[in-house]
Amino acid sequence: MKILGVALVILGIMALLFGGIGYNRQRTVLQMGSMSAKVTEHRTVPVAPVAGMIALAGGVVLLVAARRRHA
Repeated sequence: MKILGVALVILGIMALLFGGIGYNRQRTVLQMGSMSAKVTEHRTVPVAPVAGMIALAGGVVLLVAARRRHA
């Protein structure tokens, strides 16, 4: 439960700071025999600030619940 809480807190903070999740995708655009031309595209998946706040709050709740459970 602690691990999930920490993961949600980190994801929530990242979503609020960056506004989305970015990744690179490499694809082949031309291939002739053994030669090929590849393009790297940078894409961003937008994440709503509300989703970041919900993830952050959920992570905090899980961390507090885990702490109370062990105390």
